[in-house]
Amino acid sequence: MVVSESQFQDEIIKYKKLYYASNRLHSYLDEEKILGEVIVTFQDIFSNYMFSLQHPQDLYQELNEDNPKIKAFISGEIYVEKIRTNQGCILYAPLKGKEVVNGVIQVTAPNTLEIPEYDIEIITLLTTTIASAIENAKLYSQSTQVISDLQLINETSQKLNSNLQLTETMEYMSNQIIQTFDAQEVGFFLFSRDRTKVRVLPGTTPFFLTKPSKTYVDLLEAKIHKENESIFIGDCNLQPINDIKKYRSIMAVPIIQDNSLRGFSVVMHQNPNFFSQEDFNLLQGLLFHSSLALMNSLLQEELEHMVKTDHLTKLHSRNYLDESIQYSMKDDNEGTFMLIDIDNFKEINDIFGHQVGDEVLIQVANLIKKNIRGNDVGARWGGEELAIYLPKVSMEEGLVIAERLVKTVEECTFPKITVSCGVSYWNKDSQDTYNYLFKRADDALYLAKGTGKNKVVAQKTA
Repeated sequence: MVVSESQFQDEIIKYKKLYYASNRLHSYLDEEKILGEVIVTFQDIFSNYMFSLQHPQDLYQELNEDNPKIKAFISGEIYVEKIRTNQGCILYAPLKGKEVVNGVIQVTAPNTLEIPEYDIEIITLLTTTIASAIENAKLYSQSTQVISDLQLINETSQKLNSNLQLTETMEYMSNQIIQTFDAQEVGFFLFSRDRTKVRVLPGTTPFFLTKPSKTYVDLLEAKIHKENESIFIGDCNLQPINDIKKYRSIMAVPIIQDNSLRGFSVVMHQNPNFFSQEDFNLLQGLLFHSSLALMNSLLQEELEHMVKTDHLTKLHSRNYLDESIQYSMKDDNEGTFMLIDIDNFKEINDIFGHQVGDEVLIQVANLIKKNIRGNDVGARWGGEELAIYLPKVSMEEGLVIAERLVKTVEECTFPKITVSCGVSYWNKDSQDTYNYLFKRADDALYLAKGTGKNKVVAQKTA
C-alpha cells in the first residue's frame, strides 16, 4: 500500500499527539478525571471523526450479542459496523484492561465505508493507554483506601485498648462508625449467657430504644443466632411497618469472644444500597479488631459491679455507700441517711431456716429499690441491717420515705416481717462529720428497736 506524503505527515502528527496524550492520561490518579478527558483526547487526534463513550453500566442494560457494540464489550475486540444509509461506518473500540473492559469508545466515520488501518492502529493504542491509565487510577484509589482503612482500624484499636470504661468504649465506637460510614443508626447488643435476653449497650442510637426498632432487632438477632455470620442487606423491605422510618440498607456483625457468640452490632441507613461491599468489609475488620477491647470493658464493668454490689440482695456494698456519702458531703448542701434493721431476724432464721432468712432480706432489698430514686443509694450495711442515703434530701422528705418504707415492708412481705429505722440528717450550716452522721442514725435505730420496733426514729443535725 502506497502512502502519500500528506498521509505520512498526518500519521506522524497523530502519533505525536498520541504520545503526549499517553503521558497526560497516565499523570492522572483519578478515574473520573481520565474518563472526562477521553472524548477530548480522541477529538484532538481525529478531527474528522465523531466519538462517544459507552459506560459499562449502560452496556449491561442492553446486552444483545448481535449488537457490534456489545460484541466489542464482551470480547474486548474491535468491531466495525457499516452504515449504508449515509455511506459511513462505526467502529467500536473497547477500553480493555488486564481484567475488565471499562467501556467502549464509539467512533463514527461519516462519508467513508472504511477507516484507514493506521487510524485503527492509533485508536487501538489510545484505548489501550486509556484502559491502562484507568486501571492505575483504580489501583491507586484502592491502595489509598486500604491505607485509610488500616489507619482507622489501628487508631480505633489503640484508643479502645487504653482502659476506657464501657460507656466511653461504646460511645467512641459509635462515633467512629457514624463518621466513617455516614450511618443514621448504630446499635450494640449483648446476649445474656443463656441467650434468652438482649442487653442494649451504651453508644446505641435512640432509635433502638423505641418499640419500632424491635422489628429490625428481632430479624437480625434470629439470623445471627441461626447463621452466626455477618449480614449485609442492600435493600431491606420489611412488611408491614406502619408509621415508622424504614431502613433499607443494613449491616450487622456478630461480636465473638473465644469462638462464642456474645452479641452483635447493627448499622443502618434509610436509602437502599447505601453501603458498599467495601464498607461491609471495613466494618467487619473494625469490629473484629475492637472486640477484645469491648469484652475487656465488659469484664471490667462486671468486676466493678461485683465490688460495689452485695451478692445476695443486689444492693450496693458498704464501701460504695461510704464513698457516696463522703462525695455528697463535699459537693451537696444536705442529705439524709437511714439505717434499717429487720426486727426479730434471728427468730426468722430459727423458725424457718436460713434460706427463708435470705429470701426475707431479698424482699426488703427489693422494696428499698422500689421506694428510692435512681441517684439514691440503697446498701447492705451488714447482716440483717440495710441502709439508704438520700443526697440533697431534707429531713422532712427523708422521714416521709422512711415511714412509707416501714409501712410497705409490713404489708408486702411473706412471711410477714417488720423493720425499725433510724434516720439522721446533715447540712452545710452544721459542723458535721461523716462518722457522726452514722453514729446519730445508729443511736436512732437503737432507740427505735428499744421502744417497740416497727417504727422510725430521727436524730437531727449535730
